[in-house]
Amino acid sequence: MARSLNRIWVRFGLWIAATVLSTMALLSASTWAFSSLQYYQFYHALPEAVREELDDLVARDLDDSPRAMQIYGQYWRGDIFFGEQLSLLIGVIVCLPFGLAVGFWVSRYVTRPLASIVEVAQRVEQGDFSARAVADGAHGEMGEVVQTFNKMIDSLRDLEDERLATAASISHELRTPITVLKARLHALCDGVIRVDDAELQTLLLQTEHLGRLVDDLHTLSMAEADQLSLEHERLNLGLLVADTLAQLQPQLQAAGMALELVLNAEDAAGDIRADPVRMRQIISNLVSNALRYGASGHWLGVSVCPVMDERGDSWVEMSICDAGPGLPKELLAHPFQRFALAPGKRRREGSGLGLSIVRVLTEAQGGNVTADVSPRGGARFTLRFARA
Repeated sequence: MARSLNRIWVRFGLWIAATVLSTMALLSASTWAFSSLQYYQFYHALPEAVREELDDLVARDLDDSPRAMQIYGQYWRGDIFFGEQLSLLIGVIVCLPFGLAVGFWVSRYVTRPLASIVEVAQRVEQGDFSARAVADGAHGEMGEVVQTFNKMIDSLRDLEDERLATAASISHELRTPITVLKARLHALCDGVIRVDDAELQTLLLQTEHLGRLVDDLHTLSMAEADQLSLEHERLNLGLLVADTLAQLQPQLQAAGMALELVLNAEDAAGDIRADPVRMRQIISNLVSNALRYGASGHWLGVSVCPVMDERGDSWVEMSICDAGPGLPKELLAHPFQRFALAPGKRRREGSGLGLSIVRVLTEAQGGNVTADVSPRGGARFTLRFARA
């Protein structure tokens, strides 16, 4: 019942109905007051004897008797029908301003949040994301409209902030290797630097860094545009993780990281439907992130196991964690944001997009990913995919 009363059309209808009833009541009161005034003048203009006779007739409930009609006809001054029309006219004159005033007030009260939304929308159109619509006493659906509109502005502001930060980060990431390439190529052309294998290797590394950045940006843009090519097939996540980690074993040994695996690769409960190439990319990005930021802990823990959530849905959960210093404070609130660290704070070997790619690839395949603290104090990334 309360939910129905909070609907805007119900509330507006009730306000209009109340206004109409109030206007009708005022019209009736105005007509009655004018009629009472006329009767008062007629009654006090009667001779004393006739007045007593009329009082007696009214007391005996004979105010519509022939004698009473004779008294009214003899002593009433003016046209009865004209008096009724005049009383109605006076009632209209009194009620029309009242009805208009109340109608405009009700319309203003109901539409005031809409006017606030329009004003704020115009400011947002000009790039001012600090403005917020005011509910101003609005309840029900109108209050929800205002709250949803303000949340939309918050989302737009976050997107704009992320866009500006991404643009600044991309320009920084591109400028640094391009500057290095330009300077060293100029030096080679001028004969300042000799052309040897070491110099060519340096140029190749800068070129590969640019290539990785462009590839990562392309993957993100394709995923966010829902144009990413995915080949879903049934696969065992445990087997895929074991095979991918075997290929990454040289990097783990070079970093001195001990690998702790908890897998059940032969259990069908670990089967999911996903793109094996993209899944390898997810695992490689997470392991590379651990090598880059958690190698000081010399430990990498990886586990794959079936789990069931509170609603009874079955998932396959993959966890990758390290014993490093953990996520920086700047990353705790938004670890999967593109270029989450400000330019200049990132390690040069990373593009700043690895975790963002992990998120978009995971969500594109119907999974979800979270980040928190590992049992050994480092970073832990937990991914869940629906069981096949």
